[in-house]
Amino acid sequence: MRENHLIRLHLQGDLSFGPGKAELLETVRDLGSLQDAANAMGMSYSKAWKLVRDMNQGFREPVLILHRGGKDKGGAELTKTGAAAVQLYRDAVAAAEKAALPALNKMRAMLASDQANSSV
Repeated sequence: MRENHLIRLHLQGDLSFGPGKAELLETVRDLGSLQDAANAMGMSYSKAWKLVRDMNQGFREPVLILHRGGKDKGGAELTKTGAAAVQLYRDAVAAAEKAALPALNKMRAMLASDQANSSV
């Protein structure tokens, strides 16, 4: 399936977890820096910081730990809770896409031929 099947999990109140937050956490894990992750995603640092703050406040344990101190001593670290949240989100997306596939294929079969070919 294509990556454009967006699924957002509404966890509680205003707290949700979707593709943007999952990508942000994965990018921080890979780059070791919230600033670098935000830049790589074309997101402002303040937006990335607010997303992390909201997630850290919403989960029992932080999903990301920010280390102050500039480029040499600073950085960001994905926690076990953050890694688990990302994996659970990816598992939920895979299960939802698998469950939706039969209906999606039937709907695609109903499309005009030029539309059916462009959506695959």
